[in-house]
Amino acid sequence: MEDGDEYRRWDELIPDALGLIFSNLSLQETLTVVPRVCKSWSRAVSGPYCWQEINIEEWSARCHPDHLDRMLQILVTRSCGSLRKLCVSGLHNDTNFSFLADHAGSLQTLRIPRSDISDSIVEQIAGRLSTITFLDVSYCTKISGRALEAIGKHCKLLVGLCRNMHPLDTEGLETQDDEAYAIATTMPKLKRLEMAYHLVSTESLLQILSRCTELEFMDLRGCWNVNLDDKFLKENFPKLTVLRPLVMEDYYETNDWEEDCSEYSDDSDYLAWGFLAGDGGDYDDDDESYDEMWDDEGRLEELELRFYEGADAGLFGWPPSP
Repeated sequence: MEDGDEYRRWDELIPDALGLIFSNLSLQETLTVVPRVCKSWSRAVSGPYCWQEINIEEWSARCHPDHLDRMLQILVTRSCGSLRKLCVSGLHNDTNFSFLADHAGSLQTLRIPRSDISDSIVEQIAGRLSTITFLDVSYCTKISGRALEAIGKHCKLLVGLCRNMHPLDTEGLETQDDEAYAIATTMPKLKRLEMAYHLVSTESLLQILSRCTELEFMDLRGCWNVNLDDKFLKENFPKLTVLRPLVMEDYYETNDWEEDCSEYSDDSDYLAWGFLAGDGGDYDDDDESYDEMWDDEGRLEELELRFYEGADAGLFGWPPSP
């Protein structure tokens, strides 16, 4: 800042401060608008400062698998090992999960519901997730007690686990007591446990209660085989809140036990992300408003990945940075 300047220039803010500010923007704005403001802002969003917490769960639930792969590679790589929180839905193979584990040195919260991950890959990489304190593997139909046991043995800091299922996912299964026993024997520090619509027995739940002595909340909605007496719970676990099998409201999604993942703005409907599948056409920087591009899917495809790659703006005909 030059002598006599009344206000500090925004482009002179340190990257850490810029990252904190940009975290309040939508994903669209962070990736496509901010980099074109000035060089210092472009550097900030190309580095780890904006990507210590990544939430693409809503978008990933409806995107093309190839687009999800590309987005994960870009954003997780940008975090440079400083990723603390990741929310993404529907990882479609073990390779993606392994890639995340390679960059999980600082990861504390991991939400990967509806992912096609297997017991074998979880057993292989659980040791790289040792810093995890909160894990959501709800609706992951290909894992079982084997995976949960591996997680419990290696993730010693784990205090929150979401392992909810959909009733259709458990149709035809006889029991999932192996998961309950894996939790009981390997996750003694759990404070929050969600097991909605699991085929678990009263006996296996009692094992969890006797060994996970720090539990504060359990979601057992839809666990029809579980019969826990109210008097027994009040006398033996006075600090424990239990959502019983017949409770139907979505309490677990609205409580504030674990800090909610940041939500992006309502305009996130644009997240068809057509430009991820662009054919490489040149972008013509004319006088038309950039806002119109987000209203026109055809133009959206023309934007491709150039906003992500962090290359010099001049290569794409962008106006020079201030």
